[in-house]
Amino acid sequence: MSTQEAAATWDAEWEEEARAELRRRQGLGARYDAENAPHRELAWARSGTAFFARKLAELGDDELDEPSLLAGWSRRHLVAHVGYNGRALTRLTEWARTGEETPMYSSAEQRNAEIERGSTLPARALRNLFAHSEVHLNVEWRDLPEAAWDAEVRTAQGRTVPARETAWMRTREVWVHAVDLDNGGSFYDFPRDLLEELLADVLRSWQRRGEHVALTLAPAGAEQVVVGQGGPTVSGALPDLVRWLTGRGARRLTSSTGEVPEIPRWF
Repeated sequence: MSTQEAAATWDAEWEEEARAELRRRQGLGARYDAENAPHRELAWARSGTAFFARKLAELGDDELDEPSLLAGWSRRHLVAHVGYNGRALTRLTEWARTGEETPMYSSAEQRNAEIERGSTLPARALRNLFAHSEVHLNVEWRDLPEAAWDAEVRTAQGRTVPARETAWMRTREVWVHAVDLDNGGSFYDFPRDLLEELLADVLRSWQRRGEHVALTLAPAGAEQVVVGQGGPTVSGALPDLVRWLTGRGARRLTSSTGEVPEIPRWF
């Protein structure tokens, strides 16, 4: 067993022991995620929610009117999006639990109109939208039965996925959009294993869409990742590479061709 494999095994054992100890302390009657739940992704989603909440709390009400890092969206639009995304993922979780189809959104037009309306809410109501939606989603996750985690639901992009995918979908939203609030959040705040999974997620997204990408990623201190048939080598710290791959700029990166290449969108 390699050192990396041994560390991963130790982490998994430590997490299981920590969950068991928490249950002993909380006693009978406490409610927990099902054993079949995606515990790693749920932990990421919950810590990312706390990260987003902290960055949001640092902003004054007037600062919500200022631009986010997403073109055409103010911070108000971004907070509304994250709040309504929580509600949309709650609908998928309810679908898995009840078997009754409840799509994320009725249409792309409905989603966009919802965000636009949400961006006009008073600041307090906008903050409550985020807070209440994340609590509702977390309750649905916690109470989802074992078998329901593998029930199939459909994403807004039309992909059929098991309900466990909702934890990863939320992880992406809260962590990356915390940076998009543009008040000091950084990909350098992300856990390394989350950065590695985000990198893999971008590559999976390209593959699903049939994007023909040929390049080599060279994260500092880690093995290179060959994409497609390989191509220009883009080097830099892992947080900077992931920021670029997710469409948020190529700062501090270098390329073997002298210019960092254009890449397809993430999703």
